[in-house]
Amino acid sequence: MFFMKKEITNRFSQTKIVFHGQHLPEPDMTLAGYVALIDAYDLKVPLPEPCAVISQKHKRYDTEGWSVFTPRHKPADTLAGHLTFALRHEALDLAVLKTLFQAVKPHDIEKILKAEPTGKHSRRLWFLYEWLMDKKLNLRDTEVTNFVDVLDADAQYPGLSTPSKRHRVRNNLPGVKDFCPLIRRTKTLEKMMALHLDKKVRQAIGKIHPDVLARAAAFLLLKDSKASYAIEGERPPHNRVERWGRAIGQAGRQKLTLQELVRLQDIVIEDKRFTKMGWRKAGGFVGVHDRATNAPVPDHISARWQDIALLINGLIEANDRLLKSDYDPVIMAALIAFGFVFIHPFEDGNGRLHRYLIHHVLAEKEFAPKGIAFPVSAIILERIDGYRKVLENYSAPRLPLIEWKPTSSGNVKVLNETIDLYRYFDATRQAEFLYDCVFQTVDKSLPEEVAYLAGHDKMKAFIEDHFDMPDRMTELLIGFLRQNGGKLSTRARKKEFHDLTDKEIQMLEEKFAETFGL
Repeated sequence: MFFMKKEITNRFSQTKIVFHGQHLPEPDMTLAGYVALIDAYDLKVPLPEPCAVISQKHKRYDTEGWSVFTPRHKPADTLAGHLTFALRHEALDLAVLKTLFQAVKPHDIEKILKAEPTGKHSRRLWFLYEWLMDKKLNLRDTEVTNFVDVLDADAQYPGLSTPSKRHRVRNNLPGVKDFCPLIRRTKTLEKMMALHLDKKVRQAIGKIHPDVLARAAAFLLLKDSKASYAIEGERPPHNRVERWGRAIGQAGRQKLTLQELVRLQDIVIEDKRFTKMGWRKAGGFVGVHDRATNAPVPDHISARWQDIALLINGLIEANDRLLKSDYDPVIMAALIAFGFVFIHPFEDGNGRLHRYLIHHVLAEKEFAPKGIAFPVSAIILERIDGYRKVLENYSAPRLPLIEWKPTSSGNVKVLNETIDLYRYFDATRQAEFLYDCVFQTVDKSLPEEVAYLAGHDKMKAFIEDHFDMPDRMTELLIGFLRQNGGKLSTRARKKEFHDLTDKEIQMLEEKFAETFGL
């Protein structure tokens, strides 16, 4: 084993009660794996989720934010020991590994690899060092014959598998060097995937009359467009809502490219007098301004504008790579769409484009039937607090790691290197949130809209059979009944429908209640 300098080794050996402001599950625990390396090398990186610790008790368990291991799992207090522990027992964390590799010398990694040149985790470590650092170590290609996976598919969702002969590993990472978020397998995601929501919605749609389905699709499209603006706190005129709705309806038809993203921003931002269109050429943040000084108070700081080209090209390349794989459509949508909004490449329009990308990926992966746009934005609007939490889950741990200063225009200028914060992150929380939204769309929103339209047609036919009423008045009557819980209001009785008798009104209300199950 190759020990680190004495003061770091001693720091490894200390037991902890509190780490980064969080109480450990038990007193006198020791850090292990990634968090031990973060502590020992003072790495400026978001903590992994969960964090690994060694208990003095012989009980292995997981709790909120922590993965507790027994004394027999305790690694040697060395760089090699904790790296091997992390690769063996923890989900892969590219952000921690990249930051660690920048903190140690290549010679330190070479020593570890030479000590166990054919080991499974050594070869994974070797590949990850050269892939993340984009440099070769002073080692000859391995002569081992068997290949091993870089990403443990039992712990995280893999992408396409590409062999690396030098290391004898299969690169099954879902992304590319410039954009590779990872998503952990969780009980929540596995349960959602087992529902096969894409098949469920196709089966349901097959039973719906095409005319009713087309009307439902048009309504849901408009609903989603309106909700996407509402999430941003905007109430645009109807023509803008319809314009963006038409764009959402075409999601997945055009290949995702730099030019396509710019075209979509052009649709989102109708009045371009106050927005610098195209890719940002300045800092960016989400938050408010101090009333007295106009200084920015960020909740989220966008990627440096100088890094946007690399990040967005990486995102597009990752999208193309995942399209060729069997990666789940919903978790792919989370990975791409949330990755985009965290980068925040435009001055304005990022939020709506982020939600558009959800539609785009679901359409490209043929999860959503043609002509149907799930009203994901409408569900997000209903769950706005949960949406904010998953955005904060990414942003809050990264804010302290970004050095910035305010500009004279009330913007931010980032002073340190931050690109890896946007390249490598865990998108598990975001994937769970999005899957829940898609589930609600399939299980509730779409069936409810179809049921309403079927009931509407039935009610309309009943009115036409009993009254010689213009179509405009028929729609108005149904609308009044719907808005007032199946009862015609006193105002409507006295104004628009004053010619109806009490008996006729009672008959209409009873039929409405029967039709809509009130």
